Amino acid sequence: MMPDRTKESILEELVALSHHLGEEQRELLIVGEGNTSARVDEDTFFVKASGANLRSAGPEGFVLINRRMVVKLLESDATDDDVKRVLYESRVDPQAKARPSVETVLHAALYDLTDASFIGHSHPIAVNGVLCSVHAQDILGHLMPDEIVVCGVASVFVPYTDPGVPLAREVCARVKEFQNRYGEQPRTLYLQNHGLFAIGRSAREVQNVSAMAVKHARVLASTYALGGPKFLSEHDISRIHTRPDEEVRRAQFK
Repeated sequence: MMPDRTKESILEELVALSHHLGEEQRELLIVGEGNTSARVDEDTFFVKASGANLRSAGPEGFVLINRRMVVKLLESDATDDDVKRVLYESRVDPQAKARPSVETVLHAALYDLTDASFIGHSHPIAVNGVLCSVHAQDILGHLMPDEIVVCGVASVFVPYTDPGVPLAREVCARVKEFQNRYGEQPRTLYLQNHGLFAIGRSAREVQNVSAMAVKHARVLASTYALGGPKFLSEHDISRIHTRPDEEVRRAQFK
């Protein structure tokens, strides 16, 4: 756990982040869609409870999970019943009434692989408009300097995969490929026909990455009415990503 951060304060930030992402006017989620989580320490993290609504969930809508128990599922031949049992047993407080979301395995894997402190998974209308189209992989192209500053040098694209352990395994493989290629952590994961994962070292960064991903998707979609997207070159992307003045601005978004 970071200095001067308590489990209670982290949960408070997570609740606020969840309400922010769940606000109807943002068009990121409806009803019980999506999930959020927050790292507490190397062994535990909070994750949204199954069925909880991010727009209205209070502290009781989140479950404290033993991460090490959950990531073992990635190396097993667990059935759906096995996954349900392990997730239930991974609760730090066995008396807790809430049950962790099925995407808990994916959150646990991302905390295992990255420096994330907060994760926000949403199903934005604008983003899914692209991800559910024949142009889904175009979402990886950079169109604007600010999108590079906020969302990073590149994003991870994940072909449609069954949610739960299969999806967590596929995401792990692609995040490792990203890390080997770029030598840093991804901030955006685009899941085909599914949605967005925004990864941040703060709740604010998750908010900013989510908002910029939506803007990027809207701009991309609008370009098709004018002949198609004009993506930035690899040279331009690298230049923006490494400019000292942009690094100063990037720090303000975290």
